[in-house]
Amino acid sequence: MTTNDHLLLQYLPQAILQLDPHGHITYANPAAVKLTQYSIQELVNQPIARLYSIDGDSIKASYELSIARKTGLFHTQGWRTRKDRTTCWCEISYTSLYDEGNSFLGYCCTLTDQSIQKQHQQQLRQQEERYRLMVEGVKDYAIFMLDTGGHILTWNEGAQRIKGYAPGEIIGKHFSSFYTAQDLADNKPARELTIAIQTGTYEEEGWRIKKNGSVFWANVVITALFSEANQHIGFSKVTRDLTQRKQTQEALRQSEERYRSLVEQVADYGIFMMDEKGRVINWNEGARRISGYTQSEITGKYFSIFYPPEDILNDKPAHELRVALETGKYEEEGWRLRKDGTLFWASIVITALYNSVGLHIGFSKVTRDLTERKQAEESLRESYDRYRSLTVELQRSNEDLQRFAHVASHDLKEPARKVKLFSHRLKAEFGSTLPEQAQQFVAKIERSADRMLTMIQGVLSYSSLNALPQLLESLDLNGILEQIEIDLDVLIGEKQARILKQELPSIEGVPVLIYQLFYNLLNNALKFTKADEPAQITVSLADETDEQLVSIRITDTGIGFDEQHADKVFEPFTRLHTKDVYEGTGLGLALCKKIVERHGGAIGVKSTINQGTTFLITLPRSQKSLRVS
Repeated sequence: MTTNDHLLLQYLPQAILQLDPHGHITYANPAAVKLTQYSIQELVNQPIARLYSIDGDSIKASYELSIARKTGLFHTQGWRTRKDRTTCWCEISYTSLYDEGNSFLGYCCTLTDQSIQKQHQQQLRQQEERYRLMVEGVKDYAIFMLDTGGHILTWNEGAQRIKGYAPGEIIGKHFSSFYTAQDLADNKPARELTIAIQTGTYEEEGWRIKKNGSVFWANVVITALFSEANQHIGFSKVTRDLTQRKQTQEALRQSEERYRSLVEQVADYGIFMMDEKGRVINWNEGARRISGYTQSEITGKYFSIFYPPEDILNDKPAHELRVALETGKYEEEGWRLRKDGTLFWASIVITALYNSVGLHIGFSKVTRDLTERKQAEESLRESYDRYRSLTVELQRSNEDLQRFAHVASHDLKEPARKVKLFSHRLKAEFGSTLPEQAQQFVAKIERSADRMLTMIQGVLSYSSLNALPQLLESLDLNGILEQIEIDLDVLIGEKQARILKQELPSIEGVPVLIYQLFYNLLNNALKFTKADEPAQITVSLADETDEQLVSIRITDTGIGFDEQHADKVFEPFTRLHTKDVYEGTGLGLALCKKIVERHGGAIGVKSTINQGTTFLITLPRSQKSLRVS
């Protein structure tokens, strides 16, 4: 995001946050600071999950970000936590961000405070809920009054909808108009009124007749009404059309037999059925194990009992049923509640169910507890965050070391050069007049100055190795070894040494580093030769079968060392032999180890005192990882 973009966002009234690919905040505009009550410094580098709850909800945050990355855009609503631990109801949008090369950059998060609107909406929902329940009850029931003889006195909208008569068509008629011929022949209407007077109410289910002559299965409750003087004044009659429910029950009864034998013993999945309103009908062993409810405790309850309060406020259960009806299935992961009030992360699938004639009869719901898997993923994410922080710190330390090495090399080289310069001038101008012992002192000063300059250069090379240009080339190792022999020609002659070479394959690497690697190893082998016999150095392949790696063995016949010190020879400034006899800085082998590892390889050593030393170098033939580093 450019500076102009940030300047534009400063004046937007909407809270804007920019997140990196891992969900950490990299930018917040003033509106976001005002909404969250955190300063910009407190928000930057914090995970977005910090705003989800007091303790953070990284699992839900990671899930929502993953959907945003997958689909490009994710909208949601929910509570978000301010710095003072108060909450506000926010409308949130996550948008995936990509650069011109379609590389994923992170997310843009917008937050809009809808707390006041949510309160108004909730109040309105409560009012609408009471009204809806009242209206639905009236429409679902035929409610009317009878006089003492059973003639109809009143007629409600539910009665008209169920039975088909308008008030003017039925008021004044006897309620026996709704009974079948068999019931009339059995004098059933009069018997029902008698029982209602004797016991207070009469209730049953049975067939009744509509205006158009069709029959329906009805639940009937007749209540005898009495005045304050205990005088019988008539009856109230409530009828409900249960035809659809009876058909559904029959279909469910048949399917339940098959369903029960299939799912009751499944323990890893919570599998149950709901009616068309979302009330639980049956319950398997897996559902009991996951949610904690027995079948008797949960049957008939609305499935919203499994949802956290925030989801209830967001009308999430009803939304899921609507989606399942519209698309056939609803699927997601999210928090759910157990009987004991604890939360678990669940994978749920809700499927709309229909009978053989296409009538919607309810839903099936399959739930799986993924809490352990999510906790494992969260632990992995936390480990990555710790690794990320450590990597940044190590990189910072490495940069500090490189800066220090360059400053030290600049500051230390100049005094060493002056020591060498003045020793040269002293010898040139006064050498012939100096006593012999003084001339020896001057020679020692020159050697010490040379050694200091060599050591400073070695420190600089070792500490700045990672900063060298990583220019990979296909390298002919045989040509590199020939060049090294030319460069070491004088030392080879002094040591009366023979270098035996086997034909080596080509590898991919950084030319200057590979040259320095083999130069140091051969120079080291020549340096530690025996004084009383010619030196022999052999360069050969250790393994010619591996198509991915090249293993090279460099063996000498020198003085060797005690192999218990093998690990120490690669440490900076470590020397196993006195510097008075064998010159060196103690950085050559440390530099070799770093070069080999920088190329993705390994180096090891074996040695025996007075019998020689063997270095084994393993390098990849191809440097794909180094190419992208």
